[in-house]
Amino acid sequence: MQIRTGGPADLPATLALLDGAVAWLTARGHTGQWGTEPWSSRPAAVERTRRYADAYLLRAAEVDGEVAGVCVLAGEPPESVPPAGEPELYIRLLVTDRARSGSGIGAALVDDAVAEARRRGVSLLRVDCYAGSDGRLVRRYEALGFTRAERFAVPRDGGEPWPGQVLQRRV
Repeated sequence: MQIRTGGPADLPATLALLDGAVAWLTARGHTGQWGTEPWSSRPAAVERTRRYADAYLLRAAEVDGEVAGVCVLAGEPPESVPPAGEPELYIRLLVTDRARSGSGIGAALVDDAVAEARRRGVSLLRVDCYAGSDGRLVRRYEALGFTRAERFAVPRDGGEPWPGQVLQRRV
């Protein structure tokens, strides 16, 4: 596996990873995180992903020349999350190829984010994730060295708010 800096040219691969994640979650009955519709079929989701590729640091993990994971890093959290009150590096997106689940791609991208935080002289790495489904995703981040910080909720049209958990890791 190699991790490289990516950008707008990685948008199709990133959308394919997100579509795969939505399909994987849906097949397991976990529709609360990202719904059931492919990511690439939702204009607002595509535009957000395009913005990520244009405006932030996109790191792509490649296996055998194919993008197998993407991590998007920013110097600030999304609007739904309060700022940390100190310099931070924020993981805006972390998605991996579900067919390669368990191969360490996500952990390698998190390790790469830790290294980037150190390069920037920042001692706080934060991420947020879906806190539903009995907190499974939260526990995965905890296994990667993160600890729980604050919870938050994002209002959704015609439905229950999206439950989120901010996690942090000192580097």
